[in-house]
Amino acid sequence: MKALVKTFAAAALIAVSTFAMAADEPVSKSEKVTINLSTADFALEHYVAVTTEGESAGVEQLFAEDFNQKIQSANAQTYSREAVVKSLKKQKGEKLNCTVTTDIIEESADYMVAKVTLKFENFTKTDLVTLERVGNEWKVSKSINSYK
Repeated sequence: MKALVKTFAAAALIAVSTFAMAADEPVSKSEKVTINLSTADFALEHYVAVTTEGESAGVEQLFAEDFNQKIQSANAQTYSREAVVKSLKKQKGEKLNCTVTTDIIEESADYMVAKVTLKFENFTKTDLVTLERVGNEWKVSKSINSYK
């Protein structure tokens, strides 16, 4: 009788631990994290985190569908939303060694232009960022970069 009780107890313990492990499934990589972009300030703060601190959560959510990035130089270049998102995802976890300052140049109820300055040891990158309200969220719609 004791052997039968031990067998049932062992079976119950195995069943309970199997169900507990099944309930603690990790979040799938295909699931996306939603970032709070309800204000222009939140969106700008997240943009800075994505571009300078290697933050990768919510990258697709941050950029408007028609986003493009222009690099002003002798050989001016333009990058699409897909190219920028792909590049930023590759930089996941990489923090830039720079000092960041942000200045709001213009702001209205549905539109903001901000100047993000990244001061490195040997050069400075200036990024003019345009944000627009899209529905209930703010999105980055344009970025123009220059280097000194």
